[in-house]
Amino acid sequence: MMSLVARSGAFSPYLQATNYAVAGPLKALIPGVVVKGEKVLVDTKKPFLTRESLNGQSPKTGPAVSVSINAKAAVRFAHTDIKVPDFSDYRRPELLDPNKSSQESSESRKTFSYLVTGATAVVGVYTAKTVATQFISSMSASADVLAMSKIEVKLGEIPEGKNMTFKWRGKPLFIRHRSEKEIAAEEAVDMAELRDPQHDKDRVANPKWIIVIGVCTHLGCVPIANAGDYGGYYCPCHGSHYDASGRIRKGPAPLNLEVPYYEFPDEDTVIVG
Repeated sequence: MMSLVARSGAFSPYLQATNYAVAGPLKALIPGVVVKGEKVLVDTKKPFLTRESLNGQSPKTGPAVSVSINAKAAVRFAHTDIKVPDFSDYRRPELLDPNKSSQESSESRKTFSYLVTGATAVVGVYTAKTVATQFISSMSASADVLAMSKIEVKLGEIPEGKNMTFKWRGKPLFIRHRSEKEIAAEEAVDMAELRDPQHDKDRVANPKWIIVIGVCTHLGCVPIANAGDYGGYYCPCHGSHYDASGRIRKGPAPLNLEVPYYEFPDEDTVIVG
C-alpha cells in the first residue's frame, strides 16, 4: 500500500513505500520512478497513475499502480460477461408483450383464482368431515360391546302374574307378565295421586308386559318384586312402594322405575336395548 507524502503544504515528489518488497518493480513499471533509499522519487512532470492497482490487471498494459492521497489502493473488476436471465418461460403468455395491459386478462385470472379457492375449500371440508367421522367412530362401542348391550328374552318362560329378573348392562332387569286384573287396575289409577305422573299406557308397548330396570330411584337399591302396599315392587332399604306399572306410590323415591328401550320381534320374544 502507498500514499503521497505532503510537506510544507505542498505535495512531495516522493512516494512513501510501506511495503519495500514492491519498490523494485515500481521502477520498471512507472516511467520517471527512481528508487532512492526508503523512498521512491517520482517525476511529477510525467503522469503515470491509472485506475488499477498492482493487484489488478490493466486491460492494455498489464499490472499498474493506483495512488491517492490518504486513501488505500482498491481492486476493481469489470464484470462485463454477466448475462441478465430471461424469465420469459415463467411469464404468462398474455404478458409477454410489454405494450399490452394486464387488465384485459384480469377477469379470466379472477375466475381461475375463484375456482382454485373453491376446490381447495371443498377438499378441506371433506377432509375435515372424514377425520371427524373416524375420530367419533373410534370412540364408539365395539361390536362385542354392542352385542352385550342387548338381551333377548323368551316371554313364554314367564308365567302370568309372575316377575323374572335378568341381568342387563350390569343392572337387574324386571320383566313382569301382568294379568288382566292388574292391567285394568293400573290403567284406572288417578293421575293426581301420582308423585311422578305417568299413564300406564305410556310405560308399556304391550299391556301384558311391564319391563323396568330394577334399581330404586332413591338411592339405587334393588326392589323386591310382587311386594309392597300396591302389589308391584318394594324397596327394603328405605321403604319405597311401586305399583305393578313401576310407578312410585309411597316412600322417599322421587321418580318411577326406569323403562328401557325394547321391542317385540314376535309375540313370544322381546329384545331389550
